[in-house]
Amino acid sequence: MKNYVITIARENGSNGRAIGEALAGRLGIPFYNRDILRMAADDSGINEQLFANAEKSFRSSLLFRVAKDAYNGEVIPPDSDNFVSNENLFRYQAKVMLGLAQNESCVMIGRCADFILRDRPNVLRVFIHAPEEVRVRRVMQRHNLSEAEARRHMRQVDKRRADYYRAFTGSDWRDAGHYDICFDSDHMGEEKIIRFIMGYMNVSFED
Repeated sequence: MKNYVITIARENGSNGRAIGEALAGRLGIPFYNRDILRMAADDSGINEQLFANAEKSFRSSLLFRVAKDAYNGEVIPPDSDNFVSNENLFRYQAKVMLGLAQNESCVMIGRCADFILRDRPNVLRVFIHAPEEVRVRRVMQRHNLSEAEARRHMRQVDKRRADYYRAFTGSDWRDAGHYDICFDSDHMGEEKIIRFIMGYMNVSFED
């Protein structure tokens, strides 16, 4: 099998990250999450904290029209006034993801990876969700929060992810049409989801 990539988008509290990490371990391939920020910082020379801050402070009012060349790995040059703009930070992350997909098999989580890699062969795009009450309980346990605090935190995180996705893709983050498979992690559980993905890969990535 040639290089393949599994992208995972997930609702907060859906256990999507844990599923992605476990899947990568089972397949014996790298798992990329925040590593992409570090790699983009190394490539660009821009402080990694700027990449992290851009994700955390992103607001829906900041809507960008990202040129198509951003999805081909093109970046804004250092002598431009827009070199450290949110658009260019996104471009550098896209460049890193495209390079990884070209050179190795891996699992990538978040950061519009499904959209950036949508035209590449051997990419399986996955979305993990779960009922709100289930996710609230998980967030309460994970962060030791009250129910009200967990619900507020969860909704803030999901809104930020949805706003970020819409700004850089023009699309709805939860639209099932952007993904090959969507899973309810409460209904199926981690182990069944991993086994299903691996079985799907054997069929989908056949030469």
